Parts: sequence; structure tokens; C-alpha cells
Amino acid sequence: MARKTKDDAQLTCAALLDAAEQVFFDNGVASTTLNDIAKAAGLTRGAIYWHFKDKGDLLQAMFARAMLPMEAMLQELEQASATNPLQALRTMCVQALINLARSPDQQRVFSIMFHKCEHVGQMVAILDDKHAKKDECLEQVRTVMQKAVDSGHLPADTDVAVAHQVMNSFMAGTMSEWLFAPQAFSLEDAAPAMVDMLLAGLQACPPRLPKAAPTKKPAKEKARV
Repeated sequence: MARKTKDDAQLTCAALLDAAEQVFFDNGVASTTLNDIAKAAGLTRGAIYWHFKDKGDLLQAMFARAMLPMEAMLQELEQASATNPLQALRTMCVQALINLARSPDQQRVFSIMFHKCEHVGQMVAILDDKHAKKDECLEQVRTVMQKAVDSGHLPADTDVAVAHQVMNSFMAGTMSEWLFAPQAFSLEDAAPAMVDMLLAGLQACPPRLPKAAPTKKPAKEKARV
């Protein structure tokens, strides 16, 4: 039998990831077997073990592939934030929502992430690892938001941690809710106005750091007679 070339191996790996993406989406992660994925890809179970240790390893590889466009946007965000951090954040958030609206592949993977990946058994460690990597990416967003404070685009007493959490909740919540009912509205058309509303609120009424309590001066001792 002829030895597989590197290109052949990459094509096989991509076919397995494509098949897993569709079967996980259709059946959920827990109900999907490696045989299901191999059959959908038109390959053998052995082909899966050539590239992946188990179903969890395949799932992680699928998530990693889906996050490549987001990682590229985060790199662009860091470069673009030097001049106007808030504008850079707006561009990234709008583009992330539009990318989701335009890409059936992203819609399947994000639906699996949000709705079809049961947090039990082996999936606990996989999802914890995914969340840890997500937190690393979000730290870059937090850094850019701090730049907005340092450059005067946001007030100096803005609570960056809370503002960052609000933005993360908005993005994750919007994606998750839209994936439940994509026919409800056009995410591609609405994305700019939705992000502008969020950023306008952040600028007009940002969460504020608590004011430090005034330091009490020590009472003067009474003069002794």
C-alpha cells in the first residue's frame, strides 16, 4: 500500500473534522460515536486514530480550527488599538458577529460549543481547557480596554474588569441567542447598531471604580495641664 503523503494526511484530517462538525451538530457530542464520524467522512475508524487519540481530542481540534479567524482578529485588534482603542474594539466585535452570520461552518461549531456539548464526564476537562484558552484571548480585549482608559477615550475611573465582563457577556449572549433562532433577525444587518449601542452606553455611563474612603486624621492629644 502506498505511503500517505503529507497533503493526503491533511486532506484526511480536514475530512474528519468536517464530518465531526456535522455529526456533533446533528446528534450532540455525547450521542456521537467515532464510528458515526468515520461513516460520515467515508473513512475507517482507524483513520480517526491515526490523527486523534479519541473523541475528545477530535473535538478540541475542531474547536481550535474554528477559533483561527478569531485569533487573527485579536492580533489585528492589538495593532489597530494604538490610535483609537474603542474603534478597534468596535471593528473586531462587528466583524466577529458578521463572520458568524455569514459562515455556516462557524454557526455549526458555535452551536456545538453553546448548546450541544454536555458538561459531563470527559467533556468537563475539554470545556475547562476551552474556557481557559478563551480567557487568554479575552485578556487581550481587556488590555485594549485599559488602553482606552489610559488614552482618555474612557474616564480614568472606569472599572475595566466590569466593562470587559459586560462586553464579553454581550458578545457570547448575542451569538448564543441568535443561534437558537437565526430567523428572528438579520445578525449581519444588526451587528453595527448593536455594537454601537453597547459602546455608546460604555462611554456615556461606564462602570466606575469605587471611590477610596477618606483617610481619617488622628485626633490631637489634649494638652496636659
